[in-house]
Amino acid sequence: MQMTTLSFTNFHQHGPLFANMLKARHRTFVDGMNWDLPSADGMEFDQYDTAQSRWVCVHQGDRVLAGLRLTPTTARCGVYSYMVRDAQRGLLSSIPANLLDDPAPIAAHIWDANRLFVAEGVETDIRHQVQLSLMGHMVRSARALGASTLIGLLPIAIPRLGRRLGIDMEPAGPVMKIGGVAHRCFFVSMASKMH
Repeated sequence: MQMTTLSFTNFHQHGPLFANMLKARHRTFVDGMNWDLPSADGMEFDQYDTAQSRWVCVHQGDRVLAGLRLTPTTARCGVYSYMVRDAQRGLLSSIPANLLDDPAPIAAHIWDANRLFVAEGVETDIRHQVQLSLMGHMVRSARALGASTLIGLLPIAIPRLGRRLGIDMEPAGPVMKIGGVAHRCFFVSMASKMH
C-alpha cells in the first residue's frame, strides 16, 4: 500500500494516478451516492481542484483505494475560496449555509479537508487499514504544508478513526444530511501532534 500527496507540480511523476483518483471520486460520489457534481470522461471534479489544492491518495500502484482533497483557507479562484466557506456564503446550493457555528476561518495555518472517500471495491480485510492510512497521511501532508488545523465537512463517523490515531476532532457545526449521508463540520487539531 502506497500513500502519495499529489499536486500540480508532481502529477507528471505519478502517471495516471490523479486521473484515477478523479475516476474513483466519480464512482463514489456520482455513481454511488448520486450526487449532482461536475464530471467529464468518468472523472468528478469541481472549482476547488486547482493548483492551490493537494490530493492525498492511498493506492496500490495505479489503483486508487482512498483519497481526499486539501485546500488552503486562503485560496481564491474567481468568486470561490474553499468549500466550507463558500457553502456558508451561500455559493453552493447543495450544502446548507448554516453548516458552521461561527464564521468560516481564513488563515494560512488552517486548511480545508473534503471529498474524503474509500473507493468502491476495497476489500473488507484491508478497508480499516486503508482508512487509517488515509487519515495518517492526511495529517502528515497537512503538517508538511504548514497546517496546524484542518476544517472539513466530513461523514460523522470520521472522529472514531481520528481517535485511533490520536487526532483531535471537534464539532464545528450541526449534523446535516448531504446526499443522504450524515455529515458535520469538524475542526481537526494537529497542534498537539506537531513535534
